[in-house]
Amino acid sequence: MKRFFQRGGDGREGKNGRSLSVAPYLIDLHGVVKAYETPAGDFIALKGIDLQVARGEFVAVIGKSGSGKTTLVNMITGIDRPTSGTVHVGDTAVHTLKEGPMAEWRGRTIGIIFQFFQLLPMLTCIENVMLPMDFCNKYTARERRERALHLLDQVGLIEHAYKLPSEVSGGQQQRVAIARALANDPPILVADEPTGNLDSQTALSVIELFETLVDQGKTILMVTHDQDLARRGTRIVVISDGEIIDEHLAKASPVLAPS
Repeated sequence: MKRFFQRGGDGREGKNGRSLSVAPYLIDLHGVVKAYETPAGDFIALKGIDLQVARGEFVAVIGKSGSGKTTLVNMITGIDRPTSGTVHVGDTAVHTLKEGPMAEWRGRTIGIIFQFFQLLPMLTCIENVMLPMDFCNKYTARERRERALHLLDQVGLIEHAYKLPSEVSGGQQQRVAIARALANDPPILVADEPTGNLDSQTALSVIELFETLVDQGKTILMVTHDQDLARRGTRIVVISDGEIIDEHLAKASPVLAPS
């Protein structure tokens, strides 16, 4: 796996060739456009997006349905590709990767958390968490099981390790999904409406878990429609009609744009 460094800055070098970057970024999108062909003509989902995220940020992306939130995070995860523009994550030009290398890169670099959990119903909770490690051939078989148990313990579910997803609650399934996203120790977590199917108290507990992970050094991008939860992040990005219209520090902002 390539070593991560942070992009950005003015490109100057100091002694020993070290960068004097003034704006280091782990995620760097520049001029990202995404167009989809439709019977009525091209639909422009993203319109020249520029977005930079530093290591250790907890960024909430909010906006109305159809505003381009999910398309934006799909550019970062490599689930979709830009029509034009560039996407860099660490030292990887994501927009240039072919399918095979993309899947391997994604498995090691980004943990994805979905609204509908996406757990495999025939596998136990621990087997779901071990799956990304199996896919990327990371850790030994014994280490995979030990790590999966450790992660389930971290999200408060070790006693449910050998249950099927159908045998635990929706909130517990989402915690299993978070443990699975952490399986390969990725530097970045991307969560698309991770609390959309949870009650308010369970949703809050998931956000508190995210805050703990950020404190431990993870970088998190979360798509959400919930402005109260968005304020728990360190920064809010408001997107409308495929464009970023506002950015501000979450905890300093009493009012957000309508979602």
